Amino acid sequence: TIPSSHTDTSLFPFFEPAERSAEDVDIILTRLKGFKAFQRFHPSLLLQICSCAFYEYLGKVFRQGDIGTSWYAVLSGSLDVKVSETANHQDAVTICTLGIGTAFGESILDNTPRHATIVSRETSELLRIEQREFKSLWEKYSQCMAGLLAPPYGAMETGSNNDSEYNYNPQERPHLPKYDALFCSSMTVPSEKLQRGGKVMRNAILSRAPHMIRDRKYHLKTYRQCCVGTELVDWLVQQSPCVYTRSHAVGMWQVLLEEGVLNHVDQELGFQDKYLFYRFLDDEEEHTPLPSKEEKRESEEELPETILFLAQMGPDALLRMILCKPPGQRTGDDPEIIYDELLHIKALSHLSDTVKRELASVLIFESHAKAGTVLFNQGEEGTSWYIIQKGSVNVVIYGKGVVCTLHEGDDFGKLAEDNCHFLRVDKEDFNRILRDVEANTVRLKEHEQAVLVLEKSPRASSLGNIRYTVLSGTPEKILDHLLETMRMDTHHSDPDGFVLMHCVFMPNSQFCQLLMAQYPFSLSHSQERLEYAVTCKRRVLNLALRWAAVHTHHLQEEPAALIFLEELYGSVSNDSRILRALKDFVPDLEKVVKLQYKVLTQFSNGDEKLVKTQPIRNCDDILLKVYCSDHTYTTIRVAVAATGSEVTSAVADKLASNDDLILVHLSSAGEKQMLKPNDVSVFSSLSINGRMFACPRDQLNALTPLPDQEGPSAGSMSSFQLMSSKDLAYQMTLYDWELFSCVHEHELLYHTFGRQSFRRTTANLDLFLRRFNQVQLWVVTEVCLCGQLSKRVQLLKKFIKIAAHCREFKNLNSFFAIIMGMSNPAVSRLTQTWEKLPSKFKKFYAEFESMMDPSRNHRAYRLTVTKIEPPIIPFMPLLLKDMTFSHEGNKTFIDNMVNFEKMRVIANTIRAVRHCRSQPFNPEVCQPNKNHAEVRGYVRKLCVIDKQRTLTTLSYRLEPRRT
Repeated sequence: TIPSSHTDTSLFPFFEPAERSAEDVDIILTRLKGFKAFQRFHPSLLLQICSCAFYEYLGKVFRQGDIGTSWYAVLSGSLDVKVSETANHQDAVTICTLGIGTAFGESILDNTPRHATIVSRETSELLRIEQREFKSLWEKYSQCMAGLLAPPYGAMETGSNNDSEYNYNPQERPHLPKYDALFCSSMTVPSEKLQRGGKVMRNAILSRAPHMIRDRKYHLKTYRQCCVGTELVDWLVQQSPCVYTRSHAVGMWQVLLEEGVLNHVDQELGFQDKYLFYRFLDDEEEHTPLPSKEEKRESEEELPETILFLAQMGPDALLRMILCKPPGQRTGDDPEIIYDELLHIKALSHLSDTVKRELASVLIFESHAKAGTVLFNQGEEGTSWYIIQKGSVNVVIYGKGVVCTLHEGDDFGKLAEDNCHFLRVDKEDFNRILRDVEANTVRLKEHEQAVLVLEKSPRASSLGNIRYTVLSGTPEKILDHLLETMRMDTHHSDPDGFVLMHCVFMPNSQFCQLLMAQYPFSLSHSQERLEYAVTCKRRVLNLALRWAAVHTHHLQEEPAALIFLEELYGSVSNDSRILRALKDFVPDLEKVVKLQYKVLTQFSNGDEKLVKTQPIRNCDDILLKVYCSDHTYTTIRVAVAATGSEVTSAVADKLASNDDLILVHLSSAGEKQMLKPNDVSVFSSLSINGRMFACPRDQLNALTPLPDQEGPSAGSMSSFQLMSSKDLAYQMTLYDWELFSCVHEHELLYHTFGRQSFRRTTANLDLFLRRFNQVQLWVVTEVCLCGQLSKRVQLLKKFIKIAAHCREFKNLNSFFAIIMGMSNPAVSRLTQTWEKLPSKFKKFYAEFESMMDPSRNHRAYRLTVTKIEPPIIPFMPLLLKDMTFSHEGNKTFIDNMVNFEKMRVIANTIRAVRHCRSQPFNPEVCQPNKNHAEVRGYVRKLCVIDKQRTLTTLSYRLEPRRT
């Protein structure tokens, strides 16, 4: 479910360990499996942790020097690690921050004092295991737990004989001073699976195109049983739609090459789409027998899954191969692929795009396979800057032990690590880049304060002039620069994103005032000054037209904007009689003014036909049902953007109550969230089955959910099972398109920067996100309410078919919602049901499910979703995640200066939404059946259970836990 302020906290039961049921343990188990640190643990160990661990969130966990009593793992939030050289805690300095998935407190194994003070930076959830239970677990599972713990219990004393176990061998321990370096541990894909994958690919080639593997001659030398690189790429691209481009196929073969399953005849380490010879591992020995008919049949069955597996790993391998090239040998798209990777690394989020592009040309890939490898020791002079691409690193300080753990995306410049992958920048290159960037940076100052920072563009303009891009500046100076450098041949474009993003740092009222001030009213008799004035007027008019095109629907709500357009239109009409250069702008500006008043008049007259096709606006009124503690309710009419205080005031007036009321969102699980007085558009923040309550503060604890919040008690399979899967997917796409079309681009900004700051609603975006959650829970609800095993199997088949058609219609919103619903713990645990599912549907689901989680492989995901298959209806959570990453990773405002480069990054994400809207969508693509009205009505009124605990309970009734 999309994260929000109303998430179901029953996903982690608050019960004490002794009070937990099997369902509670299952819920905790599902959550822990989502953390990389716990994925290596044996299932039996995880179950015991779920049974004995406590849940808590604390301010200060412990002080340096204390004797520990518990071990902790961070589930959410972050904590600072503070170390003091003296006994005075006031002298403590923060040396690092612990994030989600990190663990600390292993000193309880030998009762040594804590090496540091741990203080939470924000509200943090912790998993706590008391000393007695932890020692018991350690005695039983020390080998597999060692990778999570710090030295001397963890990676420092562990070798890795295979990918799934950690075996301690004192003879292999590196000779290192205790607590003198950094250590890390990470997991790799089991080589057995890749070896089997290579065998499947070889057998499939021998079955489908046996001529590809044969003896070949080159320069009078015979190479036995070889394939050609270009032929391998050609063949792979033709085998599956999962292989999107030739470079994608190159990455997939590179996966096998790195593992040694495929080898270059001269042992080169990079696969190339050229006339080069490669040999499968099975063909290295002479007289290798050909696969039998049975082996070919098995390989044919396994081929789709193997290709899908390699397709997910291919983008990673391609990036590694490019990074392994010496910087001087990177050509073509190589720098762009590296740059795209750098955009998603948090350690680089504060750097400008120019620096990232320069780094892309000098970054060096570095990998260390053995846990305990030392990069450099404490006290040595640093010569490189490291970014962790994969794995984790323990930071060890002499005399203090491990003080923190760094994870993927973190960086360090004076530390070290293990079987991790790193991006390394040498000190000389890094300093050169910074010097070059500074040399190309221009700062405009007023009263000794910078008001505009520009960067010289590496590409000159079409006229050969030097071009500058804005890095930061005051809003007024950014606008001045934009007008001075505006190209008049791009009439309605917005290359820098200023028109789209200015509302974040400059409201429309201020923008209109500043823009009107830039329009010169007096005309000089001097020809030179006259030409300059005309140029200024044309620039203002050009920008005004761009602005009006982007803000069309919002301008009707702002009188200052309408007055500005009228005034500007009047001035241009007068000037055009004298200045012929302005005549072309008059018709365009006239259309804009008439359109605004036409729409405004139709809304004020209540044109129902028009209203139904328009998005929810800030000034619209809604009827809001607000409940009291006795489950009676009152209906009030408030504005869409009404705040919490305005809603409570309206309720008090309607009830004629003198009590001081509070506004509460009550979920179906009974969780209460008090809404703040300044919360905007409170109605759109309700969860699917949530209700709005108003009551005196002393009645807060007495609030209970309404009976109808529980959701349906019987499934609707009998209704929609008779409907065509394609018709269902089509009607879902139509409804999603209507919701998506109503989402204004600015709502993405309000969601990212906080709608309270703008006093603007995000109701259309909230409804679109709510629909995603609703479809996801619809899948879970229907499966959990289906008592017959055979019918549940039919349901899974039905949902997989609907998902396939949604993907066909390029509706990623419902596609991912259905797949995530089928991945819900209440559904995924139904092993008897999944076992009965035909293998064809299992393969379809495996392919769909592998695309579901961008965090597993963001390069493969983005290749699949955003670059190759432009959707009509996008997977909005991913776009919002990108925008939030760009915003949170940087300071948007520094000393009244707008970090405009980061604004530009966010604008690019919004353009992706605009690109989706531009995709052709033909509502008549599917001929409606006679029951299309019934299908349409069904998909728009889905009844769901949104309480995870209820769904889990129903799931256990269907299939109790197996012993």
